[in-house]
Amino acid sequence: MTFTASYLKMHREELVRRIKLADDILKECTLCPRQCKVNRTSGEKGFCRTGDKLLISSWGPHFGEEKPLVGYYGSGTIFFGYCNLGCIYCQNYTISHLGEGDEMSFERLANIMISLQRSGCHNINLVTPTHQMPMILHSILIAKESGLTAPIVYNCGGYESMELLEILDGIIDIYMPDFKYSDSEMGLKYSKAKDYPQAARSAVKEMHRQVGNLSLDEWGIAKRGLLVRHLVLPDNIAGTKEFVEFIANDISKATYVNIMNQYRPCYKAFEYPELNRRITGKEYKDAINTALNAGLERLDGVTV
Repeated sequence: MTFTASYLKMHREELVRRIKLADDILKECTLCPRQCKVNRTSGEKGFCRTGDKLLISSWGPHFGEEKPLVGYYGSGTIFFGYCNLGCIYCQNYTISHLGEGDEMSFERLANIMISLQRSGCHNINLVTPTHQMPMILHSILIAKESGLTAPIVYNCGGYESMELLEILDGIIDIYMPDFKYSDSEMGLKYSKAKDYPQAARSAVKEMHRQVGNLSLDEWGIAKRGLLVRHLVLPDNIAGTKEFVEFIANDISKATYVNIMNQYRPCYKAFEYPELNRRITGKEYKDAINTALNAGLERLDGVTV
């Protein structure tokens, strides 16, 4: 069956309506659960320190993502500056905390999307897009009318609002959220988001409702669906058992899950003794076994 990206099926008038809804949110910003309610169109800035202009750090084919995204020619990643989370161990802290990047026009971003597609990338991978989605939507419309056909990946921290996700319904093909913590106190201490677990659970449920389980083509390339990432942290700070049980019981045992072992102390993690080390081989093995025991059937890089 021939794949058609979701946004290609949406009439122009409806996409324009969605863009206006997103633009209006910027006037009293509630794009994420922080509900800062600042007027970003008049120069006010909330937690994410971003106004109403695109801020982009880098872009290019990426071969370090999950295999269904990378395929043969890479995932077309675009890294957006700043973030709506405050993770003190972020490995991309120069982008997320320090705002590394340059302001860019809608047309320029659209051209980048087209160029990534022309280079053979299997998808357009929007990395940390939540706080910049109104502007990104403008670029998607321009790119669509310039020949973009690749599926769009929403690669986020999992701290999403229902308001924004409803706007994105029918536009995003692949949702790839993190699920960072199962405990509210951990969310507050390490990412300045006490409501993180509740927000992430609601977001993952809505994402799955929109796109379902991850579907692959005959070459194993992801085309549509949900892929959830979970970074194992030292001393079970991330709450892996609660996370995998939530996925297995409330989402689907066929959810594609990447349980990641690449944590290393970065940024301000050195100030927290419990985070000032890599995870052990046993901690990672225990996390994988916990996921298997919960009945998860599709673990990235693990044969079930």
